Amino acid sequence: MKKTTRTLKRMKSGPTRAQGAESASRLIDARIQELGDWRGEMLARIRSLIKEADPEVVEEWKWRGVPVWSHAGILCTGETYKNVVKMTFARGASLEDPSGLFNSSLEGNVRRAIDFHEGDTINEKALKALIRAAVALNESTQAARSAKRRKGAKRA
Repeated sequence: MKKTTRTLKRMKSGPTRAQGAESASRLIDARIQELGDWRGEMLARIRSLIKEADPEVVEEWKWRGVPVWSHAGILCTGETYKNVVKMTFARGASLEDPSGLFNSSLEGNVRRAIDFHEGDTINEKALKALIRAAVALNESTQAARSAKRRKGAKRA
């Protein structure tokens, strides 16, 4: 019983999910400001489109400085390099891409990415559709896992 009480106390004193998302949002804001060039503008525009496509998206800061957007699992990341802003979809290989937005990491079995270069314009309608498809894929996978767990619990 004491062990459970200690665990609960630790959990209460740590940051909540909302506080973590708020902190991640501030770190992403800071990254955009720090870049101060076309890459910051591109990352800010991508971020805005993600939020428009999925108002329930959660912002995270992972792997020592990578903006991550999640909804029922990771949707995509926003990495910045010297000559490119890379938007990597965690399960992009499973998504339909009728507009042909994916132009990087095409050889993998799971991920797909879009590399944005200075001066590129974003097909906003197609990108939002891709984001919504990623959300739907994550939600369907999560629902299937939950159903499988419930089915397994009934057998036990």
